[in-house]
Amino acid sequence: MSVHATPRTESATPTTPHPRLGLILTACCLGQLMFVLDVSALNVALPVIFADLGFDQTSLQWVISAYAVVLTGFLLLGGRLADLLGQRRVFLAGIALFTLASLAGGLAANGGMLVAARGLQGLGAAIMVPATLAIIGTAFTDPTRRSKAFGLWSAVAGGGATIGVIAGGTITELVSWRGALLLNVPIGLALVALAWRVVPEQRRSEGSRKLDVAGALSVTLGLMALVYGVSGISDNGWGSTRLVAGLAIAVVLLGFFVVDQARTEQPLVPLGVFRNRSVSAANVVTLVANAALGSMFYFIAMLLQQVLVYSPTQTGMSYLPLSLGIFAAAVGAGALVPRIGARPVLVTGLVLAAGGMAWLSLAHEGTTFVGGVLGPLLLIGLGEGLTLTSSTGAATTGLPPHQQGLASGLLNTTRQLGGAVGLVVLVVFVTAEITAASAAGGGPISAMSAGYSLAFRISALFLAVAAVAAFAVPRKAE
Repeated sequence: MSVHATPRTESATPTTPHPRLGLILTACCLGQLMFVLDVSALNVALPVIFADLGFDQTSLQWVISAYAVVLTGFLLLGGRLADLLGQRRVFLAGIALFTLASLAGGLAANGGMLVAARGLQGLGAAIMVPATLAIIGTAFTDPTRRSKAFGLWSAVAGGGATIGVIAGGTITELVSWRGALLLNVPIGLALVALAWRVVPEQRRSEGSRKLDVAGALSVTLGLMALVYGVSGISDNGWGSTRLVAGLAIAVVLLGFFVVDQARTEQPLVPLGVFRNRSVSAANVVTLVANAALGSMFYFIAMLLQQVLVYSPTQTGMSYLPLSLGIFAAAVGAGALVPRIGARPVLVTGLVLAAGGMAWLSLAHEGTTFVGGVLGPLLLIGLGEGLTLTSSTGAATTGLPPHQQGLASGLLNTTRQLGGAVGLVVLVVFVTAEITAASAAGGGPISAMSAGYSLAFRISALFLAVAAVAAFAVPRKAE
């Protein structure tokens, strides 16, 4: 399959602007908002879920892990399905599945039912989220408008997580943890109605809808094995059977996937797409950067609550500067990238975020919000907003409409994989640092302060490495 081939589509001519661009963008942003709201809101509710459904410390992680494993494994397939079966059709299917799974989770009678519902949510998100980017990339044919649309999408992606933290804490405290899941039901129903009316269909011609089943199975199971193995490091150690087996299975399956893609006539991921320097470089940068940015909310929450002794409500409100920074920078970057290119915006964002992480590593017991938290959170927010928008634009640049789903699925897979691996690695180092500090005679708060400080220093290093790698992204679209 040629990367530059332009297939016949069932929609209007791609160069003709769609008359409902604003509503299309609203639908895509609402889909992304529902996704990020759920993730952040449920994290806040975990302690209550632990007590209510009788989880133990080992099994509780599966409320998060079941979602992350399925989501990461199916993202690439979800993006490709949008190209083959139709962007609107797949988007609607993803919304419906995510909404039904949210309803099942909110009504779960025991831990097993909740974990199963979370897995189905992950599958729904893997279908829905890549479709949002594919729809934007196809509907917005003008580069300037497309960049601004990506900026708004990125602003929702970053800022929505803060809204989720605040909403999740409030709903859990005033109503129930179940409300954090059931909130998705009315949003999902409204989104189905909106998407059905305004999102145009876009897919390949009838004769080109063959799915590479072997490739789909191998990459999905390979990524799931990788995330499953790595997610157990913090509990089972680096030499555990779970990690070794997970990595071994992942290597075999992903190796088979690469060989299969090179040989099959209709590959899931045409390897020629990586000849596009913007796409390949943006995904490498995203993988490294998200090892830090994907773990950020977890460690900031731990710092605020366990070291600075903030209440859950104070913690949620403290994220507002971060959210505002993300939103402002993401929207601004949407207008800036078409003028000066993705590379300078991406490098600037990564440097700002790295500086914010390094600054936040200085926070300790007694640090005031204005004196040592506000500034770092603003810097990190501005950096992440610039990074989200510019990397999204770079990762979808130079590809025809029928490969926008592929590009968005690939980018989201990279983000999730980087975040999942980064969090586990950082938790291992943080745990070791806290243990060492406690053994040296430090008090609990002092030990935790040392551990979280290390997490932010390592995160700053990840972001600095990503900033260097970002120089491989073309300054202007190729």
